[in-house]
This record gives sequence, C-alpha cells and structure tokens, in this order.
Amino acid sequence: MHRSLGVCRGILHAVQRSKHLRAMAAQQEDASSGSGGQSSDGTVTAGIIVIGDEILKGYTHDTNSFFMCKKLRSLGVTVAKISVVPDEVGVIAAEISAFASQFTYVLTSGGIGPTHDDVTFEAVAQAFGERVAPHPEMVELVKKFFGKTDPRCPEMKLAHIPESSQLNYGKDKRTGKEFSYPLVSVRNVYIFPGIPVLMTRALEGLGHLFRNEKTQFCSQEIYVNAEETSIAPILDRANANFKRHTSLGSYPDWISNYFRVKLTLDSDSEAHLEEAHAYLMERLPAGVVVPLVADPVSQAATDVYALAESDVPLAQKVAAAIQTIEEALDRYSLLKLCVGFNGGKDCTALLHLFHAAVQRRYPGTKEKLQALYIRTVSPFPEMEEFIGDTTQRYNLDVRNVHGNIKQALSDLKIQQPQLEAVLMGTRRTDPYSWTLTAFCMTDPDWPQYMRVNPLLDWTYRDIWTFLRTLYVPYCILYDKGYTSLGSMTNTLKNPALRHTDARGRECYRPAYELENEEDERNSRH
Repeated sequence: MHRSLGVCRGILHAVQRSKHLRAMAAQQEDASSGSGGQSSDGTVTAGIIVIGDEILKGYTHDTNSFFMCKKLRSLGVTVAKISVVPDEVGVIAAEISAFASQFTYVLTSGGIGPTHDDVTFEAVAQAFGERVAPHPEMVELVKKFFGKTDPRCPEMKLAHIPESSQLNYGKDKRTGKEFSYPLVSVRNVYIFPGIPVLMTRALEGLGHLFRNEKTQFCSQEIYVNAEETSIAPILDRANANFKRHTSLGSYPDWISNYFRVKLTLDSDSEAHLEEAHAYLMERLPAGVVVPLVADPVSQAATDVYALAESDVPLAQKVAAAIQTIEEALDRYSLLKLCVGFNGGKDCTALLHLFHAAVQRRYPGTKEKLQALYIRTVSPFPEMEEFIGDTTQRYNLDVRNVHGNIKQALSDLKIQQPQLEAVLMGTRRTDPYSWTLTAFCMTDPDWPQYMRVNPLLDWTYRDIWTFLRTLYVPYCILYDKGYTSLGSMTNTLKNPALRHTDARGRECYRPAYELENEEDERNSRH
C-alpha cells in the first residue's frame, strides 16, 4: 500500500477533466435520494469505514476518521458510526451494505492502490451486486501518468472501479483549481484514499457534496475543578431535562492542573444550547467552574507584565524579578545565558518569567531558550514527562547533565563553553541561600558562572499564587500531595496534606493548599 502514495500523487497532477460536471450533477441527485437518506427528523447522517489491516494491527495510527468527523460536523452532518475493518473483500462489502442502508452518506478510507491488499473498489462493487470494470476516463489518466497501456499492469488496477461509479472533481482550497483526479463514489458511498494528506485534500475540496444547509451545530464547553462523582447528580438532571435537543458530555481529565472535568454541550439550536448552559451554571457548586487558558505561554509577556503593574500583593515581587531578568539580558546575550530547569515549581515560575521577558525584548524571535537540566538518579516518570512537555511548550534547548551540581556545571563548561550565566529558581528559604544576592558568582573552587537569582525574596505561597493566577502548567505530582520534589528515592507525599475524604479514604490535598510554609520540605529525606 505504500506505493499508492506515489501513484495517487502522480495522478492528482495528471490533466484530464472531461465529463466531471455531468458526473458531479448525477452524484448530487443520487445522494439526495440515496439508500440511507435523511432520518425522519431531517438529520443528515454519515457512517465512516476505515479499511486496513495496518490499523487493526496497530502499525498505523488512524487520523482519518478524526478529521472526517470534525469536517462532516462543520458541514451539518451527524456522524453516527465508525467501523474499522480488515483488507478482506467480503468483510468490507458486508459493512458497506449495512452502512449504506442506515446512513445518508458512507465514507470509506483506505484500500485504494495498485497492490494485492487494495481491495476497496472490489468490495464496493460486491456490496451493490456489480462488477469492477475499466472506466475509460480513469484508464486515460493512468495511461497519461504511467505511460502504460497493458490492462494487466498493476497501475491499471486504479482504473478498475464499480460499474455504476460516478467521478467527482473537487477544487483545491489553496489554489482554487479543480483537481485533476476524481473521487470515486457509488450511490451514497464515497471512496476516499487512506493516505491522510490525500484524504484531507479530497474531503476539503468536495465538502459541498455533503453540506447540510438546514443544520448548523453549535457547542459550548464548561471546565469544572471538581471530581466528576460530586457533580454527577446535577449532570443527570440536566441530561433528563435537555437531552431531546442538547447533548451533554462529561469527560474527566487527569492531566490538567486547573480542571478535573470538561463538560460539552452540543445542539443544532443556539437557544436550546444557551438554556442548558444556563441551567448548569446556576446549579454547579460555587467556585468550581474555571476558565480555560489554552495557551498561557504565547501570552506570557502580556500577562506577566500586566501582573507586575497591577495592585495585587504579588505585583512588586513580580516586577522585581522581571527587573533582575532584564538586567541579565542587558549583561548577557541569549547565547551566553541559560535557565536552570529541573521541573520543580520554583524553576517553572522562573522559566515563565524568563520567557515573558524574552518575548517582550525580542518579539517574534525563533531562537530557542537554553535550559540546564541536572538529572537526578531515579527521577519520577511524571517529572520526566513534564520536562519533555515543557521543552516543547517553551521551545527550549535543554542540556542534560548528571551528577551533583558542581560536577554538572563542570560538564556544562565543556559542553557549552560560551555560557556565562545561569538563571536559578533559588529562594532564601532554600538551604544555604540566606546570604545570596540577585547576581553572585559561584565559589572560587567551582566552575565560574554568574548565578542570577530573580526569586530570592519569593515565598512558597508567592510561587503558587503566580503559577495559578496565570494558569501556568506545572508537574502533576504537586496536585497529588507532593510539595518539594527530588528523586523517587528521597521524596514522599507531604503528611501535612493528608486528610480523610467523605467516603473515609485517605487522600492528599494539592501542594498549593499547604497551610504552613515551614512544612514544605517535610516530604524530603
């Protein structure tokens, strides 16, 4: 099937467009009176059949059905079912036959090409009691591209399609030009290529075939920072009241630091949607509905500097930290400056501040921020995952070094001799940090670096106020009872956060709810 990529790409550039207007008109008429048709309430439906052994065996990740669902919904079509079937003619044919009688449209993905396992055309023909035969227009396309005339050559398999096939020519959304190669359809079944880029292009260019002008879906999302079980009774009542016109979905989230459940409301009526939304907002417990800040990193400069200029208690410390970072940027180029980052809460706050200052000073820069990660023995997997995600989120160039801090800095000197200064998330309450200043060199017997300490006068509570005010992502372990993170061998959940819930289970509150800051390192040994 891999060869089909080259085959299809080539054919897409072949020049042959005869009969396409007649074919498209005929197809539109056939679809409107297809086997599935509209439901009794006027709903236009679709079924998607993904074809390929490679999907069922886990060799290939299916992205086509996701795109199809999203695109069809934007066209007013309800996707009612998705099926994945192997490269077997009988199995595919049976599924197509069943889908075609149930749904307005059937979209298949995969199984088009010159090889033995490309059997979708044969299966569609069998589903409707037809034969596959060479289509004159398709034959000419294959001849033109491959220069082959032998009807038995592998390339000519692409020209053998079900007898009643229609050829649908779409338009390239990027160029406005008509496609040179058509999408084949039989009755209400549309046969899409399996290669994602080709499938996407085809569906984008032929969206008009499926558009349902009578329906426009609308949706809203509500983000809830509470356990799903605690709001289940409210959701049950909302669903009972509004399910006729509005669909309510509830999806737990185990990754976000700021919400536990995402609620979705979908309807084809703005009025019904707003009615259901208002019902939920009135009945959900006070304070549990939270905003979603999808990308706090891209707006870091705006948000951080606004916080520094505000009248909240933390503003002066944020302003002072920014001033220290800006002074470091005055002294050192980005090539000579890096930020220490081990995934902890303090260096996460520092990284966000640093990123904001660089955004403000160098708007639009593509230069990666340099980061130093001193990897501990036996790190938490959650921490490693968070560091990887953060590397992508902030576009970091991370230098991984091992050992104690002194050895790590020695190794860094060899690996990156141009570096002269390291931004560090040290606070005065950290061990051996009481006498530090914002700028101080390492000790004489250490590798020589300027240590830049913008957070010296911040408290534990300041760090959490900053992170959660700006919705900055942090390591999920802090939501599970850890307050100070080292390695798996020397870090436990903080007993000061332990409590018993309403069902008698032992649980831990998140780190930002720690009441006594002096208990911060009680979990380290």
